[in-house]
Amino acid sequence: MENHFHPQMTLDQIRTISAIGLAHIGDGVFELLVRTHLCKQGKATGKGLHRATIKLVCAEAQSAHAKKILPLLTDEELAVYKRGRNAQVHSVPSHASRADYAAATALESLFGWLYLQGHQERVNTLFDAIMSPVETEEV
Repeated sequence: MENHFHPQMTLDQIRTISAIGLAHIGDGVFELLVRTHLCKQGKATGKGLHRATIKLVCAEAQSAHAKKILPLLTDEELAVYKRGRNAQVHSVPSHASRADYAAATALESLFGWLYLQGHQERVNTLFDAIMSPVETEEV
C-alpha cells in the first residue's frame, strides 16, 4: 500500500512539477500545519478556529511569514522560493496585493517542495520560525 503522507518521488519527478503545482501542494501542507498548531493550543473551536486559520494562511499573512524565514533559507530553498514568487499567476484575489500574493505563492511552493522531498525536519524548523513569535488570539 502506498503511503500518501510520505510520497516517494525522485528529484527529477519533483523538478517537473510547476511552481504553481508546488504551491498547490504547499498550500495544503501549510494549512494543515496551521490547523494542527491551533488545535494543539486548544483555544478555539468551530467558527473561531476557522477564522484563526484564515488569519494565518491569507496571502498577507503568508507574505509576512515569508519575510521572516527568508534569512534562514539555503541557496537551493531560495531558488525554489524565487521560482514560486515569479510564477505566472493569472488572477490575484481582490483582498490581496500582487506582491503579497507572489510572496504567498513562493512560501507555498517552498513548503510543497520540501514536503515532496520528505524534508519534514526542515518543514518543522521553518514552521517553528514562522509561528514562534505569533500569539494566536483567543477565539
